[in-house]
Amino acid sequence: MFPRVREISDSFGATMRMSVEPNPSGALVVIDWMDKPHAGKLILDGYGADMLLGFIMSARLASPGSMPEEVVDGKYPTRFQLEAEPEAAVVVDQLHGAGPFYIPASLWDRTYAELCLVCAHAREMVRRCEARIH
Repeated sequence: MFPRVREISDSFGATMRMSVEPNPSGALVVIDWMDKPHAGKLILDGYGADMLLGFIMSARLASPGSMPEEVVDGKYPTRFQLEAEPEAAVVVDQLHGAGPFYIPASLWDRTYAELCLVCAHAREMVRRCEARIH
């Protein structure tokens, strides 16, 4: 079943790929753009994926206003921000990444829904990994 890969698109044709992949610690969530190869990619552990999930919903509720940034430490340190101009986007910066990763408002709902599924798969992969250790 793993890795699990899905593509999500908005009405403008932008296509993002999201996968959950096995990792020695359990699972990683990888997000990149199918049609923008130089736009970078996100690599998130379960904590980072859960934070992105919550941040997208908070951004949806706050937009067109503002909200404070969130920061995740650990193996995959990440900063989440809401950018209002020129178009609303969730901006994700990772220290090991090539640059900021933008998720436009047109993909928030689909990204949120897919992350709900991906996070459940990631938690199960972690559970299986822990079961093998004990």
